[in-house]
Amino acid sequence: MAAPCSSGVAPERAAPSSGMYKLEIELRRGHNLAVRDRGGSSDPYVKFKLAGKEVFRSKTIHKNLNPVWDEKVTLIMDSLSEPLYIKVFDYDFGLQDDFMGSAYLYLESLEQQRYCTHCRSLHENSMLRLCVPQQREVKAYRWKPYVNKVSLDLAQQQSVRLSELHRKSQLWRGIVSIALIEGRNLIPMDPNGLSDPYVKFRLGPQKYRSKTLSPQWREQFDLHLYEETGGVLELTVWDRDTGRRDDFIGRCQLDLSTLTKEQTHHLELPLEESRGYVVLLVTLTASAHVSIADLSITPLDDLQERREILRRYGLWKSFSNFRDVGIVQVKVMRAEGLMAADVTGKSDPFCVLELNNDRLQTHTVYKNLSPEWNKVFTFNVKDIHSVLEVTVFDEDRDRSADFLGKVVIPLLRIRNGEQKGYVLKNKELTGPTKGVIYLEIDVIYNTVKAALRTVVPAEQKYIEEEPKVSKQVWTYLLVNLKRTQRLSRSLTPCVTFLSRQLFVVVVWNFELYMLPLALLLLLLWNFFFSSSRETAEMVRKRDSEPKGFMDKLYAIQDVFISVQSALDEVASYGERIKNTVNWTVPFLSWLAITALCLATLLLYLIPLRYLVLAWGVNKFTKKLRDPYMIDNNELLDFLSRVPSDVQVMQHRELKVDPGQSPNKRRRTNLS
Repeated sequence: MAAPCSSGVAPERAAPSSGMYKLEIELRRGHNLAVRDRGGSSDPYVKFKLAGKEVFRSKTIHKNLNPVWDEKVTLIMDSLSEPLYIKVFDYDFGLQDDFMGSAYLYLESLEQQRYCTHCRSLHENSMLRLCVPQQREVKAYRWKPYVNKVSLDLAQQQSVRLSELHRKSQLWRGIVSIALIEGRNLIPMDPNGLSDPYVKFRLGPQKYRSKTLSPQWREQFDLHLYEETGGVLELTVWDRDTGRRDDFIGRCQLDLSTLTKEQTHHLELPLEESRGYVVLLVTLTASAHVSIADLSITPLDDLQERREILRRYGLWKSFSNFRDVGIVQVKVMRAEGLMAADVTGKSDPFCVLELNNDRLQTHTVYKNLSPEWNKVFTFNVKDIHSVLEVTVFDEDRDRSADFLGKVVIPLLRIRNGEQKGYVLKNKELTGPTKGVIYLEIDVIYNTVKAALRTVVPAEQKYIEEEPKVSKQVWTYLLVNLKRTQRLSRSLTPCVTFLSRQLFVVVVWNFELYMLPLALLLLLLWNFFFSSSRETAEMVRKRDSEPKGFMDKLYAIQDVFISVQSALDEVASYGERIKNTVNWTVPFLSWLAITALCLATLLLYLIPLRYLVLAWGVNKFTKKLRDPYMIDNNELLDFLSRVPSDVQVMQHRELKVDPGQSPNKRRRTNLS
């Protein structure tokens, strides 16, 4: 009953799936595998990978080109969009294992709740046979049926179709504000009796993953509520495992239609088929739509509607709805001189506009290097320090869209009503690429709301790629080292001055009794916190079990990424402090001046002990007044809005060369 081996054509992909799935795989045998040893045989074993992580490795069959494994593995997954990658190796003791072949299994092409034997063709006419009991149901899990199409394919993974890639272009009607507080009584998944839990959220096409691994997550984010996708929020809890596929802990669902709007709900959701709870604060708020229209329908060009919008964001409305800071209207006129992405020397360009997590796109103009879109896009502004991203793609019906160029425009740099040509940049925003796009942008916002939103955490992207060690990692590391060295040289005079002042202050105020007092406080500290130190030592000994070579390699990789991230963060914050002083963003520099003047006035009028007392009372009663408050550092939130030197370079506009305009060249040729 083995299906015939494919000819290398990838199957047509179904829409990305949603829900939880249990996939059972039985690896049976191999046939006529490649010879990799000198004796005319091989020692084959098989690796299975999902989303770049190894999920199973078979045993090694020595000296056999027709091995029989008869091994089973069960995988829990929340999506079928990623193919199962199968790789066969020849084991070599003390040497690097030899690659024998690979194949893909597209999970979306499988028919559910039905055993099916699949034959996978490898290199050199080798065969691999496995039995897949298609996504057998687990109690309380939701399933989506899929029709069995082409069951076999070889080496290439088909890209997501354009309509799936840009599914977020639909309009949303409200905001779901979620505060992820904590997890309670979760199942330990690691050998040491602990876990590294994180939570995944899914609402329609949107996904969000918590950033921290502690059960006390304390994270806040917003998701958009669409008309078409319904209102079922899906939560899954996972245990992070470095170098291996993360372990599934549990899942739960929340029907948002049952919640009252404009009210914060404190929810403790039990995990289905598992132990533990997830604590959330959920608020449903209605919001103005983002919109797409033709040039004939522009809100800010209508005088009456413009006056109403100006009144809405006037100073008298400064203390109502702090999340509604302003509105931005973008007219996408046309582009000229785009890159030819098709073999015909033409392109099928369309334009995608992104503002934080809002994403809209134009229609496609086919077979044209100088398209005219003439569309108007309207976004709500929740943070005036956001950056508008405009990207031009080439549509390919059978493949993912090709990148043609991109520009990023900080909202604070926009001059209202000015139609301007922007030179397109490459993906890294470090240099120009072919083409100019013409935009006209208007921004209306409330200054007081914008200033208050500056000292709260910035909105994060729904999905952010995890840092990985890439081929260019050494380049990035050297760049961050140079940035850190340059920063240290620039701060040396300031540090020297402050150290001299500190020396004078310490010498002037030092008394001899302070020396034994410091030693006494150190002894008391060690006495009171010795139990917690012993607990940490026990955990350290429990974690210090012998590790294999791959575990050590993954640990080195994590350390390398952590060092690189730390260097980047140190250099970025130093550059942001410098750019605040250098008036790189005048709005933020004026805000800093206002805050310093207010602090000076308070310190002059009010004794310091009263200010310290008020600060202490506020800090120590914060948890009593609001147990679920998410802590933040106002100074770091302010600095996060100041661009680093790398961001300044990325945001810099390139000058348009009039000689490169196709219209100018056409006029010159006619004359």
